[in-house]
Amino acid sequence: MWNQRESPSRLEKRFEFEAYSTISKFMKKVEQLCEKYKMYPNISFGKNFVSITIFLSSEKVTKIEKDFSNQIDIFYLEI
Repeated sequence: MWNQRESPSRLEKRFEFEAYSTISKFMKKVEQLCEKYKMYPNISFGKNFVSITIFLSSEKVTKIEKDFSNQIDIFYLEI
């Protein structure tokens, strides 16, 4: 589940991984998704996690932002 935050409006989620090599596969899919949607979230990662922050274009989550975040969830489940 993505956490919705205020000031500034954003969605945040942390993804956990067992192996660092899996992170690069996940990040490649996220990169392709960013190009497709022309959305570029803040991404940070470490040895076993990736944190993604999507800054919202308004106070409410738009359909595009919801679709984008749902696609990231699907990529995570496929890895």
